[in-house]
Amino acid sequence: MAHVSLRGLISATAYTEGEAARVAVALAPLLNCPGGAVDRQLLWGDGVTVIDQREGHAFVMAAKDGYCGWLAEAALADPRQATHRVISPATHLYPDARVQAPPLTPLYLNALVTVSGAEGAWARTPEGLIPAGHLAPLDQTGADPVALAESLLHSPYLWGGNSAAGIDCSGLVQMAFHAAGRACPADSDLQRSFGSPLPETADLRRGDLLFWKGHVAIVSGSDQIIHANGYTMSVAYEKLSEAVSRIERHYGGKILARRRP
Repeated sequence: MAHVSLRGLISATAYTEGEAARVAVALAPLLNCPGGAVDRQLLWGDGVTVIDQREGHAFVMAAKDGYCGWLAEAALADPRQATHRVISPATHLYPDARVQAPPLTPLYLNALVTVSGAEGAWARTPEGLIPAGHLAPLDQTGADPVALAESLLHSPYLWGGNSAAGIDCSGLVQMAFHAAGRACPADSDLQRSFGSPLPETADLRRGDLLFWKGHVAIVSGSDQIIHANGYTMSVAYEKLSEAVSRIERHYGGKILARRRP
C-alpha cells in the first residue's frame, strides 16, 4: 500500500488517499516497522495521514514534515482543528481547574490543542484544562530558535526523542525551529539541506547549524554550541572548539556542513 502521491514513483499493489487522524497521546513513538525500533516521536495533536494498518499499528505520514513510520493505532483519534500550541518545555492536562488536581497527561513543547474557552487562568479543551500561560495561538511563534532550544537545556538525551522528556540532536533542532514557526526536517541528514550552505571560512553566528556524520548542533554564541548529545547524555552547551576536537579525537569525524537557516 502506498500514498497516491507516490504513484509512478514506486511500485505498489494499491494506492490510497489515506485517512486523516491526529495523535491523542503525549508522545507517540514512530517506528520503522510494527513493534520495531523508534525513529522519531510525534506529539499530542500532530496531524497524520493513515496509509496502511497492520498488527495493531498504523503506517502514517506526519502532516508537519512528511515523516513516515508505524505507530500504535491506539495512539490515534479523529482529526480536530487545533487553535493553540504548547510554548513551555512541558505542561499538564488537568481534569479541572485546580493545581491540586491529579494531571491526566503531560504535554510538551509544540503539542497542538483545541481551546474552546477559558476558566480563570486555565484554557479549556475537549480533553481537559491547561494553564493558559503555557499556550499560544498557532499564529504566535517564538522569534529566536536558539532561545527555544535553550529552554530545553538539561533535558535527557534520547535517541529519536522529540520532547523535554528525552530528545536527540535532530529532534532539538526541529523542535526549536518549529516553535519559531519555521518548517524543518526531522533527521540530521535531511536537515543538511535546510537553509543555505556556508563556506568553511565564513564567520559563524547564532542560529547557524553545524553537521558531523550523524550529528547536528546549533551555534549559540562565540565558540559555543548547544546540542543534544550522547557525551553528556543531555541537551548541553559546549565550546565549539572543544566539541570539534573531542568528536574528531573519539569518532574520527570532522564538520561536514555548515548551514544558515
